[in-house]
Amino acid sequence: MMFNSIEFLIFLPVTFVVYWLLGHRMRWQNLFVVVASYLFYGWWDWRFLLLIAFTTLCSYASGIAISHPTAQQRNRGLTSKFFLWANIVLNLLILCTFKYYDFFAQSFADAFLGGKTDHLLLHLVLPVGISFYTFQALSYSIDVYRGTIKPTHDPVAFFAYVSFFPQLVAGPIERATSMLPQFEQSRQFDYRQCVDGLRQMLWGFFKKMVVADSCALYVDQIFAHPDWFNSSTLLLAAVLFSIQIYGDFSGYSDIAIGCAKLFGIRLRRNFNVPYFSRDIAEFWRRWHISLTTWFRDYVYIPLGGSRVSKGRIVLNTFVIFLVSGLWHGANWTFVAWGAYHALLFLPLILLGKNRRYTDTVAVGRALPSLRELGQMLLTFLLAVMGWVLFRADSIEQAFHYYGLMFGKLSDFGAPTITAPIDAWAIAVAVTLMTVVEWLNRGEHHEFFRQPRLRVVRWAGYVVVIFLIGAFMVTNEMPFIYFQF
Repeated sequence: MMFNSIEFLIFLPVTFVVYWLLGHRMRWQNLFVVVASYLFYGWWDWRFLLLIAFTTLCSYASGIAISHPTAQQRNRGLTSKFFLWANIVLNLLILCTFKYYDFFAQSFADAFLGGKTDHLLLHLVLPVGISFYTFQALSYSIDVYRGTIKPTHDPVAFFAYVSFFPQLVAGPIERATSMLPQFEQSRQFDYRQCVDGLRQMLWGFFKKMVVADSCALYVDQIFAHPDWFNSSTLLLAAVLFSIQIYGDFSGYSDIAIGCAKLFGIRLRRNFNVPYFSRDIAEFWRRWHISLTTWFRDYVYIPLGGSRVSKGRIVLNTFVIFLVSGLWHGANWTFVAWGAYHALLFLPLILLGKNRRYTDTVAVGRALPSLRELGQMLLTFLLAVMGWVLFRADSIEQAFHYYGLMFGKLSDFGAPTITAPIDAWAIAVAVTLMTVVEWLNRGEHHEFFRQPRLRVVRWAGYVVVIFLIGAFMVTNEMPFIYFQF
């Protein structure tokens, strides 16, 4: 079930009403969350409910086994480590089988068997959201082993934590340390929190259905036939894809976070105006925050982080970005995209400048300085070049696109616009999103929290609702990150 579907518009209010009619009976609320979440996920394909249930059950059992006094005392905790690694290996094996087996098998066949697979491929359907809920379950086991959280003995609360439908299929990737306790305590209806959640959901729908989907119509056409267009058109398509993927994924995160607030659950922020970053390190602190911090805490720091030799820092940086790239999909383009960002990030971390900008740009000022504007434009352009790799179907296609984009500079002219009304629609949508997010860049989310006059706030709501209705495409366009 997708957020931008008719089914969800029926599912959400019914779920909301039943949930709060259960009063403050926490266990019944949690049980209802599990049932509703499994209905939400099973709407796509009920067979994969067994997979998420198995992942959840293994992680729940591993937490209890890891923390058992006998396991901790025996052989200096080797038994606890065994249960930890057993759960990690089992869940990663499931993830890799469904997501990466055919990719590596095909790559092996191309390299050594002349491309002949001969029953080598499994042709498995990739379960929606498997990368997200697997990482969420794994972090629980790791945190229990580290002692940062005590294992839960409430299976219903744990199942609710892993399967909570707002963030089940595309994040944010939550930690048990912050989310699980919310399912283990009574929750009370909070009108202000619900209003704030609806506000954030509205802004998320705008970014997805108006900004991202409008850009997608143009981007798909250009990337499908790059040879037909001049360099300025190709550059514009790359820029619009950068805006599309931000509007699409941050829009999903806003809907998920806002939806969770309706049920008294707070999720972590996943995007913090990343295109206002002044260097690539700041960009990665603001883009897909839940994944970036997951790899930092569970991969980069255990490898030694930046408190090792320069050579190890280089190795650790490449490992974290290559694994992050591969997490996004079974394609060498994602690995190349990760390597590209590692090359951009390395000079900053080696020179100790990777934490130069930890504040919000232009604090206390309406506009950035010329230096800040230049830094933001350069960082955005570097990100745009990387997104071409991300969008391409193959590395060959990506470099063909680069070649056309930079090889036709001699005939650089006005971009080709097939339908002027579409260009105006995109320009209006992107401008509105940029202005609103700039004005609210220091807030927890970016939609009209500042205007105190009710008439101003409601005027903003009406405009956004009107634009969603006016620019909404007739078919349901899936969220980009559903494939990951």
